[in-house]
Amino acid sequence: MGLGGTSRGASLCIVILLFVAPHCFTHTLEANLSALLTIDASPQSGHIIPETLFGIFFEEINHAGAGGIWAELVNNRGFEAGGPNTPSNIDPWAIIGNESSIYVSTDRTSCFSRNEVALKMKVFCGDGESVACPDGVGIYNPGFWGMNIEEKKTYNLILYVKSLDMINITVSLTSSDGLRKLASANIIADATDVSNWTRVELQLEAMATDRNARLQLTTMKKGIIWFDQISLMPLDTYKGHGFRKELISMIEDLKPQFIRFPGGCFVEGEWLRNAFRWRETIGPWEERPGHFGDVWMYWTDDGLGYLEFLQLAEDIGAAPIWVFNNGISHQDQVDTTNIFPFVQDVLDSIEFARGSPDSKWGSLRAEMGHPEPFQLEYVAVGNEDCWKKNYKGNYLKFYYAIKAAYPDIKIISNCDGSSSPLDHPADFYDFHVYTSASSLFMMNNQFDRTSRIGPKAFVSEYAVTGSDAGNGSLLASLGEAAFLIGVERNSDVVSMASYAPLFVNTNDRRWNPDAIVFNSWQQYGTPSYWMQHFFRESSGATFHPSTIQANFSGSLVASTITWKDPTNNQNYLRIKVINFGKVSVSLKISINGLEAAINSFGSATILTSDNLMDENSFAYPNKVVPVSSVLPNAGRAMDVVIAPQSLTAFDLPLTSAKLRSAI
Repeated sequence: MGLGGTSRGASLCIVILLFVAPHCFTHTLEANLSALLTIDASPQSGHIIPETLFGIFFEEINHAGAGGIWAELVNNRGFEAGGPNTPSNIDPWAIIGNESSIYVSTDRTSCFSRNEVALKMKVFCGDGESVACPDGVGIYNPGFWGMNIEEKKTYNLILYVKSLDMINITVSLTSSDGLRKLASANIIADATDVSNWTRVELQLEAMATDRNARLQLTTMKKGIIWFDQISLMPLDTYKGHGFRKELISMIEDLKPQFIRFPGGCFVEGEWLRNAFRWRETIGPWEERPGHFGDVWMYWTDDGLGYLEFLQLAEDIGAAPIWVFNNGISHQDQVDTTNIFPFVQDVLDSIEFARGSPDSKWGSLRAEMGHPEPFQLEYVAVGNEDCWKKNYKGNYLKFYYAIKAAYPDIKIISNCDGSSSPLDHPADFYDFHVYTSASSLFMMNNQFDRTSRIGPKAFVSEYAVTGSDAGNGSLLASLGEAAFLIGVERNSDVVSMASYAPLFVNTNDRRWNPDAIVFNSWQQYGTPSYWMQHFFRESSGATFHPSTIQANFSGSLVASTITWKDPTNNQNYLRIKVINFGKVSVSLKISINGLEAAINSFGSATILTSDNLMDENSFAYPNKVVPVSSVLPNAGRAMDVVIAPQSLTAFDLPLTSAKLRSAI
């Protein structure tokens, strides 16, 4: 992600909303301020919100992918993280034993031409040697800050091994100190069977649970053994495609209409030599060389590659938005006169995604198990590069080449067109904002005066940052919600919006805050994550204009949509209200022009807490989450009390389908 954008309680369950007959109400909190919200729900006044309005942005940052949504448990599985020169650092691999019993190094003897480094393990003890090793010696891998091994679950191990001698290797899942065995199996083979690199696959069923486990490879036999490409994956992954189920479930709950990937700054690289290269992330996982992400400063084996991102988009029903490098990094850039190889590379990437199984790159996709083309309809030319010397020249080369080959593909420029027209062709322009809560609250009118002619806006990165954010505060979520109200209102010129960043592994917090926080076995949503639930039905709904009249100013923002719940075909009118102020507001709601009747029982959902800086945590994951209650006596005129510093949604069931929308 371009982080440094172009910007300009446990006591939660106290119900503070009590609703009675229209024009007559009581409440548990004294309302010091009053306001009138008038909604024009007539069919002719509304506009259809784009189907794509709210989605997600995934970047490989904070170990969001490696050690995150990608379920691979082995860290540095191919021993490539230490670089191509040997001997090299094998971290986080470590030895079991001491220098009198074992010697471990790396060499360039792998059978994989794109990742030649392998591990060489020389065992001195055993077989009558003076140095005994009754418990075995070998190597272990702790994964990404501990492997989450769960009782009765099965884990699939694949490794490559070579030796000139007979081997007897014990493969174990153990506690972090190696003393408690959770699962084990033996690899026994004659020298003739392993004299060349040999693939071994086996399954381990855990007998107990350990959230901080490790993988061990040990032997009691003297000799030399080479290892390479050691992978351990749980059998139970999301749709069998290698993703951690509980994290993807949290994404699904947002009902994202698109997924922008794989970055962000991760796409650019600090230097081009370390940028994300899609070709290096496809094909068999054993043959992928991996790369060092020098912006966020960690190694990725690229098991989570270009195809896996496309597959994830398909699996969650989201449109993929492929952000590619345009020959520009943070520190170096390709001159426009030399950009054609990069252009061809991107054309090849699109053919890989969309080409027929008979095409050059489409056939490789088919070999990887996906013969049908992916529905790739959006691409972004770079990330936050508009101000760089060669961007516009390079951009035009990409734009015209892609349009010539794929005229239906929508192309996103890095240059902001919200205040003044772009000076180059584009279907969308990218808009990023990271700022304080009050500033983002005030930016709910950012697109009110944007020209209705020309490319549409893609707000691909927004968030409250700095002291207002903490590790994900209620205050941050309220500022963001107000901004999204403005995005919703201006969805005739804003087509897509996504929060950033999406994930953080608490062991490697490179950016703060984030929507979803996790470790090897736990996860929770920040208030900003839960705030997005209030907008997940907006994509494809109908927006209805509204006005607020108040005896105060500046702290109240509202919007109204009509939407349909596909699970029961029920139509709803949803009113969202944000009170950014410190006191409650007595709000009169007047709904005009609605052709449908309103069911008398609706629902009210509120996101608030005792303190603006309240956060969720592993210890208290539900401290700041939406709380719903029944809304009796719902109607065209209602009197309600809006809690201070809160986001509230009222869902009113409708009994008629005579609504102009996607409902």
